[in-house]
Amino acid sequence: MQPVEQKHWFEPLAEHMGAAYLRYSFTKGTVREIDYLIDALQLQPGMRVLDVGCGPGRHAHELARRGIAVHGIDISQSFVEIAVAAAPELATFERLDARELAFDAEFDAVICLCQGAFGLMTANGDDTIVLGGMARALKPAGRLALSAFNAYFAVKYHEDAEFNAGTGVSHERTEVSNAAGEAIAVDLWTGCYTPRELRLLLAACGLRVDSISSVEPGKYGSDEPSTESPEFLVLGTRPSDESPAC
Repeated sequence: MQPVEQKHWFEPLAEHMGAAYLRYSFTKGTVREIDYLIDALQLQPGMRVLDVGCGPGRHAHELARRGIAVHGIDISQSFVEIAVAAAPELATFERLDARELAFDAEFDAVICLCQGAFGLMTANGDDTIVLGGMARALKPAGRLALSAFNAYFAVKYHEDAEFNAGTGVSHERTEVSNAAGEAIAVDLWTGCYTPRELRLLLAACGLRVDSISSVEPGKYGSDEPSTESPEFLVLGTRPSDESPAC
C-alpha cells in the first residue's frame, strides 16, 4: 500500500495519539451526546448520516449500533484505521479532507462534532468551504448538528491560550500523549465563534438555523447561548426548496 500523503498539521498529532485520544475526558460523553442528537435531529433506523471529522469513530459507532447507517470521514489515516478496526455493521469510514467534500444530497443528516473539521480545520478561514460541503451532502430537508468553540468563553477563561481578536482563532501550546504515555509538545490553532457568526455562516451556505445552544462535551441540551459554556451546538436544516449557496 502506498503511504498516504499528509496535508494538514493535525495529521502527525493524530498519528502520535492514536487510540489514546479516546482516553481524554471530553470523549466520555458519547452515548449522552448521541441520545440527544437522535431526538434533536429526528434520526431513525434506516437513515443515513455523514460524520465529518469523525476521529476514531466514537459517534459513528454509537449511531450504527442503533441501526443508523453512518459514513465517517477524517483527515487522519490513523484515526480512520482505528475507526474501521472497531466498526459495527452500518458504519463505514474513509480518509478525506473536510475541505474536499463532494457528496451530493446523499445524507439525511450531517454531524460535525468536537471541533475537528470545524474549528481546527477552519482556523485558516476555510469555514464556508467546509460548511458548504456539509450543506451539499444533505438531502433537501436534511438536518445538521455542528459544534463550535465559544469565542466568549475563550476570551473569558482560556488563560493558557492566546486568543487573536482579529481572526477569532485561539492558539494553545500543549502536550499530547500516546498509548505508551510518551508526550510531545504541539501547537493547536482553533477557530472560535459567536452565535451571530454561526448564523451568518449557515445562512451564507443556504442552511436554516433551527437553534443554537450552550453546551459542553457529554452535556448537550437546549440552554440559551451564554458566555459560560465552552461550546455552542448549532442545529440546522437544508431547506427543501433551495440549493446550498456555498
